[in-house]
Amino acid sequence: MKLLQVLEEVFEVGVRYGILLMEFVGVMVILITAVKSIIQFCNKASGVRLTLASGIALALEFKLGGEVLRTVVVREWSEILLLGAIISIRAALTLLIHWEIKHENNGIGIERYEISKNDAK
Repeated sequence: MKLLQVLEEVFEVGVRYGILLMEFVGVMVILITAVKSIIQFCNKASGVRLTLASGIALALEFKLGGEVLRTVVVREWSEILLLGAIISIRAALTLLIHWEIKHENNGIGIERYEISKNDAK
């Protein structure tokens, strides 16, 4: 019985560190992407929105992974409902950002095609 309690504590600590790692990586991705986007914006480079959206989407994936890990150690229904709401919101945001990235990629593709078409004339 004592061994089971020790294993449960070790498992919970491991999951908590995993959650912290996922959250930390998500925050770092956002910060790095923000700095990169600001530099691109100051240099008037194209694709700043695409860079920022891609970074936010990646960060949300890490944050979502942290929330999924958090469901392992949840013990009460109220916590499960709260986590479900957070996961739903983050998943919806991820889908919206991926949709925006897809349309931004299509827009950039059209612009490049039109530029190359005009250069050919």
